[in-house]
Amino acid sequence: QSRGRPIVNLLPLGPDEKISAILPVSEFDHNHFVFMVTAKGTVKKVALSDFSKPRSNGKIALELMEGDSLVGVDLTDGERDIMLVADSGKAIRFHESTVRPMGRTAKGVKGIQIGDDQNVIALIIVNENGTLLTATENGYGQRTALESYRPIGRGGQGVRAIQVSTRNGKVVAADQVQENDELLMISDRGTMVRICVDEISVIGRNTQGVRLIQLSAGEQLVGLEAFRVMSEED
Repeated sequence: QSRGRPIVNLLPLGPDEKISAILPVSEFDHNHFVFMVTAKGTVKKVALSDFSKPRSNGKIALELMEGDSLVGVDLTDGERDIMLVADSGKAIRFHESTVRPMGRTAKGVKGIQIGDDQNVIALIIVNENGTLLTATENGYGQRTALESYRPIGRGGQGVRAIQVSTRNGKVVAADQVQENDELLMISDRGTMVRICVDEISVIGRNTQGVRLIQLSAGEQLVGLEAFRVMSEED
């Protein structure tokens, strides 16, 4: 029940900076990469070994354009498919080999084409055994088989993952889930709901989905997290 330690004691942050992701790393080898995506659809891949020597004031990982922000970071092995999901309900899948490794100060390349008023909200490193769960601000969502998203060229507009409508609102979260996972959802008023992923049917991409969480008037879903309950043996 302690308050914890302010993150600024570990990493000096500017007045407009905030932590976007935390990656546990046991070894800074040359065979893995840090893959990043920004809200405006820029992607970048940097060798994990480039971050092996820490500095007290941190290291530059990505040069951001004005008005852009980092929204997703994950580790890859150079052989994975990448998916980006935008709040417009569009998703794109491409192989990470289409993004060459770059230096830490590079700006990156275009990952998905989105409108000026749209943002990328999720980066997913594809695991073929999973399904894609998308959720909208009004509490609706759906699961879709990953095979429904065929790999296409990086930088395109992607395909429809879920319909964005007056009923649904914009997409606020997307995650890769397994059949035996559980899901935590939280609203902007602090309401939290926990459900089993297998309670959500797997349906086609271009649909409106089903209700995931009951929200009151004016309340919106803001985030979700999938997790696996470990057995006593595990």
